[in-house]
Amino acid sequence: MNAITIRHLRYFDALAHHGHFGRAAEACAISQPALSQQVKELEEIVGAPLVERGSRHIRLTSLGEAFAERAHGILQAVDELGDLARASSGRLVGPLRIGVIPTVAPYLLPKIIKAMAEHYPETDLRPREAVTHKLIEDLQEGRLDAAIVALPVSEPSLAEQPLFDEEFVLVRAAEDADKPVPSANRLREMRLLLLEEGHCFRDQALTFCKMSASEPRDLVEGSSLSTLVQMVGAGIGVTLIPQMAVPIETCSAPVSVARLGTPRPSRTIGMVWRKTNPLSDQFENIADVVGEAGKDEV
Repeated sequence: MNAITIRHLRYFDALAHHGHFGRAAEACAISQPALSQQVKELEEIVGAPLVERGSRHIRLTSLGEAFAERAHGILQAVDELGDLARASSGRLVGPLRIGVIPTVAPYLLPKIIKAMAEHYPETDLRPREAVTHKLIEDLQEGRLDAAIVALPVSEPSLAEQPLFDEEFVLVRAAEDADKPVPSANRLREMRLLLLEEGHCFRDQALTFCKMSASEPRDLVEGSSLSTLVQMVGAGIGVTLIPQMAVPIETCSAPVSVARLGTPRPSRTIGMVWRKTNPLSDQFENIADVVGEAGKDEV
């Protein structure tokens, strides 16, 4: 009888996580038929079905759910053994999975990649962009090694290290450049363009404007900062964006940028990782490198 391998577990873990053969195969960088074959082989070894196959999505059987939980724990332990070996070597070598929120990734990631290549040439940086709650979930489940997010996260299992602070600025139509800068209360009365729900930057903008997420308001939502700025240029409303986004997002739209009145809205960008990760000491050094790269942007 064949034995269950780590490969079987990794492919099944990806399928359980994504709930879709195609997305799981893409995450594992293999073809869908290859992943499907590995899962089928695992079911033959186990002697029972682990997956209910539908036309679009899959569901785990009751055994599959229990198996997925155990498999994920085993894989996390295996990864931690690898991290322990890397930590004992005194240098950072191999893959490093870092998550970055969407309101930071396009502006800071190129500098992070360059700085990491300079300071840690033996590291294979594998960045992933996602909203905060998804990054924290993947971090806690061992699918990421660290994440760059807005602080505080306030998760007891995670270490947090601030990197830098940056202000939010007001973006409005170019013809409004000479008008007085509206107060937070005045912004509540204007058509404010915000990111879709799930983005922490949306919540920070609402907090500055003293608006709750549930109160009625004249808002327009966008999927990215770029979309918001283009809508401002089209005369639809005004928006707030982080300082680091200004050079890229405002160069192709007829908009003006203004600093808001005091107390100016801002956020703290930081790096988080599991406290139990053997590479914690190295992550503190990496955070210093990332922080220096970020300070050049704000």
